[in-house]
Amino acid sequence: MATLNKVMLIGRLTDDPKDAALQSGTRVVKFRFAVGRSRKNQQTGQWENDPNPLFIDCEAYTRQDARRDLVGLIQQYCRKGDPLYVEGRLQLDQWDDKQTGQKRSKHKIVIDNIEFLGGNRQGEGGGGGGRSAGNRGGSGSNFGPPPDDYGPDAPDHGPPPSNGGGGGDESIPF
Repeated sequence: MATLNKVMLIGRLTDDPKDAALQSGTRVVKFRFAVGRSRKNQQTGQWENDPNPLFIDCEAYTRQDARRDLVGLIQQYCRKGDPLYVEGRLQLDQWDDKQTGQKRSKHKIVIDNIEFLGGNRQGEGGGGGGRSAGNRGGSGSNFGPPPDDYGPDAPDHGPPPSNGGGGGDESIPF
């Protein structure tokens, strides 16, 4: 039987991300993520936020040989309160409590991909407008920060190249 361990969530950062380097050279960034639910009030018909959001610990890693610097992107573009879409897998951490000696455990999300949902903050290049970043090795669907000449003030590079079909809608193959 096949198994699947995949988590996809939209929420907000509860604090600025904290990064570190492991002895192996792998970089890690840790952050806490708040995820809530909205539901429609049956009496008023208005949407209300759940007063008890979930707070989830998240970690993202960048190995020295990685093609994308996921840790660097999170450090550069994510701040407390920013909305994010995260994809990853659940992992169980277990340890012995130093004070009581009892076994403790918690689930966390190990991030594989993120998408920055917020707009640009004033005076910073961060936020994002739906840009994504991840470690999906060559899928082509993940992008880092946009180039410097991206946006409404970008230079015009002319019309898109012609498909060589020569004649309006007749050249569309479907």
